[in-house]
Amino acid sequence: MKKLRVLALMDKSLVPPESIDGLTDEQLAPFKTEYDVTAALYNLGHEVHALGVSGDLGVIRRAAEDFKPHIVFNLLEEFDGEAVLDQNVVSYLELRRLPYTGCGPRGLILARDKALSKQILSYHRIRVPDFAVFPRGKVVRRPRRLQFPLFVKSMIEDASLGISQASIVQDDAALVDRVRFIHKRICTDAIAEQYIDGREFYVGVLGNYRLQVFPPWELVFTKAAEDSPLIATARVKWDLKYQKKLGIKTRQAKDLPPGMSGQIARVSKRIYRSLGLNGYARLDFRMSPDGKVYNIEVNPNPQLAYGEDLAESAHAAGLDYEALVQRILNLGLRRGQERDG
Repeated sequence: MKKLRVLALMDKSLVPPESIDGLTDEQLAPFKTEYDVTAALYNLGHEVHALGVSGDLGVIRRAAEDFKPHIVFNLLEEFDGEAVLDQNVVSYLELRRLPYTGCGPRGLILARDKALSKQILSYHRIRVPDFAVFPRGKVVRRPRRLQFPLFVKSMIEDASLGISQASIVQDDAALVDRVRFIHKRICTDAIAEQYIDGREFYVGVLGNYRLQVFPPWELVFTKAAEDSPLIATARVKWDLKYQKKLGIKTRQAKDLPPGMSGQIARVSKRIYRSLGLNGYARLDFRMSPDGKVYNIEVNPNPQLAYGEDLAESAHAAGLDYEALVQRILNLGLRRGQERDG
């Protein structure tokens, strides 16, 4: 295996320390992905330069000129505090002819806009929840076709930002309140979609043109009340104490209806290709009690920490963590070669 010079881009506040000895899980959590990926790259024998980026593309230019990387490992989820600007960093890398890991700008743009991505998937006859968009500065008026209960969230933010149990609304008054919350607190347009009660699955997909779909991973609450809505709120995703209290974990999906795993794999490939994704992604699904599967979210460049959903599902498919990181590197290097071939 060729040893590479890898420029790892990450938020300036998330550059990990050289050692994590003595750190608690809570202290490690903010930069766990960045630490795990760079540690894996070191263990694979690559030369790694971890570069913190905030609001200046010049640091990337200077690092590229000095370090002369073979490839950029892109761990940025935003730029200058704006989630929607991550695609511009990737576009900059393309303009500089720098190979990079993960999704290209087109896929990032399409997947980031939750309404646009749902419209594209609907066109391709892929089942998504019915929805409506509520722009900032406009009167909140629900279309008659959109029936309660509804799930309200930001149009563009990810990582469950702004999502709580209050995101599920049962009437027009609650809808107005929650949409206004998104407008004022998250500062984005809001989207309200049909709430699909049922099981929630996360499906990892790896590849540019030839795709590998990992086994479905399921969100489970082992200690929550039976009537508690099973949704991935910000606390569910990021609050370690809350996770322990409710017994929240993800694991390989069990007891699926016959043929369901194959159906999910096939629709995952269709979604990935319909939105122009490449590199790697995590697709989120809900399965209703009658066995219908809905895509609720598309996440290019998802969390890549050791022990998280993507890495665990990859391991179940035969890829250990370092092998997964190396495959992502290889896909970044081959992106143009596969297109040409």
